[in-house]
Amino acid sequence: MRPADSFQALWTVNVGELTLRAESSTANAPDNVVLHGIYSGVSRGTERLVLRGQVPESEYVRMRCPFQEGDFPFPVKYGYNFVGLAMSGEFQGRPCFALSPHQEIARLPAAAILPLPDRLPALRAVLAANMETALNVLWDANVQAGDRVLIVGAGVVGLLVASLAARIPGVDVSIADINPRRAAVADSLGAAFRRPPEGDGDMDVVIDASASESGLRYGIFQAGQEARIVVASWLGTADTTLSLGGAFHAQRLQLISSQVGGIPPEKTPRWTHRRRLQTALRLLADMPELDALITHEIRLEDAPARLPDLLEHDPDVLCVAIRYDPRES
Repeated sequence: MRPADSFQALWTVNVGELTLRAESSTANAPDNVVLHGIYSGVSRGTERLVLRGQVPESEYVRMRCPFQEGDFPFPVKYGYNFVGLAMSGEFQGRPCFALSPHQEIARLPAAAILPLPDRLPALRAVLAANMETALNVLWDANVQAGDRVLIVGAGVVGLLVASLAARIPGVDVSIADINPRRAAVADSLGAAFRRPPEGDGDMDVVIDASASESGLRYGIFQAGQEARIVVASWLGTADTTLSLGGAFHAQRLQLISSQVGGIPPEKTPRWTHRRRLQTALRLLADMPELDALITHEIRLEDAPARLPDLLEHDPDVLCVAIRYDPRES
């Protein structure tokens, strides 16, 4: 154990290279809250791009997470799925969520933390930022009762979108992925599983969460007349070539981008980012089946050695949770 003003933090320092850095923080603004880490979740899609150095220079500012340190491409302390025990402030003694990087201790403004609902386990809470993304995707897709919805890509965000869509009355949800071992978790969330190129088209809504050109092409092919195709994936520096000939124009297809940084315009008069995150936490509390999305748990000390391989080479990884050891106050 170490005193609270000294802690370890995970930094990306080069392509495929992570390291732990010893940090200290004795300065503390009057409204700051100290969170002692319990778990943090690795957002595989975005953090893999960061690890590869594939954040485009044009997006260096927009892609900064709220409490990031360092600058893209390297070195950078990144991450935004942090659950810690509040050691001070209004929520002292309670586990809280914050959009903080992977580190043993986070000192954050009180307004930046949210207490977990009583029935939400700390481990499942590491999905909160991804659930917030999934909720925003569902809003952008405008899924309505009775729709036929196809999600392409059974990663964490795709599966979370499927779990939300399946709760809308009458919605027929399918999820497509090239990994057949994703079928069981899709079924547990109420979604039918298919492997491309399976499918008969005529979908009302297609949501691409595949992070691949082939996945988006497949999704366009599955869309019905005047259907919405929502692109939830972000490819970083990768280019994508789409086939916009054939029936694309005759079908009057709508190609829509979704990005969690912005709330859909029709909701901005009433919704804030904080309200959206609170809703994500509340949704997670009511969905114990989502525990299956956390496939790996590793200690912070092991993250530099294990995390790069898990993100790049293990096809069965969904969410990796980093575990923090108990600490002295």
